[in-house]
Amino acid sequence: MTLSPNLSLAQSLSLAGPELILALSAMALLVAGAFAPSRTRLVGAGAVVALLAAAGVAATQPLGVAFGGALVADAAAVFAKVAIYLASAVAIPLAQPWFEKRGVKVFEHPVLILLSALGMGMMVSAGDLIALYVGVELSSLALYVMAAMHRDNAKASEAGLKYFVLGALSSGLLLYGSSLVYGFAGSTVFTEIAAVAGAKVDTGLLFGLIFVICGLAFKVSAAPFHMWTPDVYEGAPTPVVAFFAAAPKLAAMVLFARVIADAFPAAAGQWQQVLIALALISVAVGAFGGLVQKNLKRLWAYSSIANVGYAVLGLASGTSEGLQAMLMFMVLYMIDVTGFFACLTALSREGRSMESLDDMAGLIKERPVLALAMTVFALSALGLPPFSGFWAKIYVFQAAIDAGLWVPAVLGLIGSVVAAFYYLRLIKVMWFDASPGATDAPPVEARTIAVASALFAFPLVLVALTWLDPLAERAAQAFGLA
Repeated sequence: MTLSPNLSLAQSLSLAGPELILALSAMALLVAGAFAPSRTRLVGAGAVVALLAAAGVAATQPLGVAFGGALVADAAAVFAKVAIYLASAVAIPLAQPWFEKRGVKVFEHPVLILLSALGMGMMVSAGDLIALYVGVELSSLALYVMAAMHRDNAKASEAGLKYFVLGALSSGLLLYGSSLVYGFAGSTVFTEIAAVAGAKVDTGLLFGLIFVICGLAFKVSAAPFHMWTPDVYEGAPTPVVAFFAAAPKLAAMVLFARVIADAFPAAAGQWQQVLIALALISVAVGAFGGLVQKNLKRLWAYSSIANVGYAVLGLASGTSEGLQAMLMFMVLYMIDVTGFFACLTALSREGRSMESLDDMAGLIKERPVLALAMTVFALSALGLPPFSGFWAKIYVFQAAIDAGLWVPAVLGLIGSVVAAFYYLRLIKVMWFDASPGATDAPPVEARTIAVASALFAFPLVLVALTWLDPLAERAAQAFGLA
C-alpha cells in the first residue's frame, strides 16, 4: 500500500474527517452548555453521537497521508481511532450519573472527553514531531482538568495538580527530545527522519530518541516514569479514571510505535534495549508495588503499570508480530480496565464510594452480579485462561519468544505470577469475608457497562478474537517494521 502525501486541500480535509467532527462538535457543545449549563445529559448525548460518528467516519474513510506528511491515515490509525472513540463514548454515560449523585453538574466533562479524543486521534495519526506534540498536549490538558473536576474534593484537586505538574515535566522531555531529533535530522517528518537515521544513526539522534521515549513512557505510566499514576488514580473521580486508564494508554502506545517503527527503524538495536528495560522495570514495580495496596484504585494503578510493561515488551520485540501483539493486548486490556472501574463507579455504601479492599468484603452476597463481574476482571488481569487477559498475554509472550527475547518473556511471566496474589486476595475478600453492611442501588449505566465488559472478557472474547486478530495484523503491517 502506497500512501501519497501529494493531495489537494479537499482530499486532505477528508482524511481529517474524524478530527473535524470532534473539533466542531466540541465547540458547538461548549457554546450550548454555556447557555444551558443544567442540561448536562443533552450535552453528553451530543458528545456520544459525535464520537460514534467520528468512529464511523474513521472506519470507512480512504487511506492516505495529508498535510505534508503530518497526518497519516493508515490501517493502524483506523484501528486505534475506532477503539479510542468507542471507549470515549462509553466513558460519558458512565460518568454523568456519578457526578449527578454527588451534586456536581459539569457540562464541560463530555466536551473535555471530545477534546481529549481529538488529541488522541491526532496522536495515532501523527506523521511528524509537531503533530505528535500537539496531539499529546491537547489530550493531556483535557485529562488534567478532568482529574480535578470534582472541585469540592481535596483529593481530586491534588490529583489534578500532581498530574499537571508531572505532565509538564514529561512534556518538557518530549519537546527537548523532539528538538534534538529535528536538529540532527533536519526534518520533523518521520519518513524523512528515517531516511537520515538509515544512513547513520549518530549520537545526537539517539539522545533525542531517548528523551522522546522518556516523555512517552510517562504518558503510558511505564516505570520508572510512573510516579504520578497511583496518586492520580486514587484522587481523581472514579469514572474519570475509567476513561484515562483506557483510551489514552492505547493512543500513547500507538504513538510510541509510530516513533520507533516509522522514524527510527534503523536504530532498532538501540531502542530495543531501552524498551526491554522499561518493560521489565514496569512489570516489577507493578507486581511488587501492588502487594501492599489496600485502596483498589491505587492497586489497579500498579496493575496498569505492570500491564503497560507487557505491552512495551511487545514493542520491544521489534517485529510486526510484536506490534500486532501490542495492539491486541491494549484493546483487550482497555475493555477489562473500563469494566473494572465501572464496577467501582457503581458501588457505594450510604452514599460513600466503595474504594478499599475492606469495602468489598462479602460483596457476593450484597451485589452478586457486580461481584461476579469483578471476579472476571481480576482473573482476566491475572491472565487465567480462558479470559481475555490470558489471550492478551499469550500474544505478547509469543511475540517476544519469536523475537528471541526468552529471558524478558520469562521474567515477565514471573511478574505475572507475583501479581496474582493481589488479584486473588480481592476475590477472596469478595467471596469469603463478612459483609460490613448493605450497599446502595447501583446506577443502571455503570452496572450495564460492567456486565457487558465482563461478558466480553468471557465468553465473547473467543468470538471477537476471530475478527479482531486480522484487523490488528493489518494495522501492524502499516508500520515500518518487518
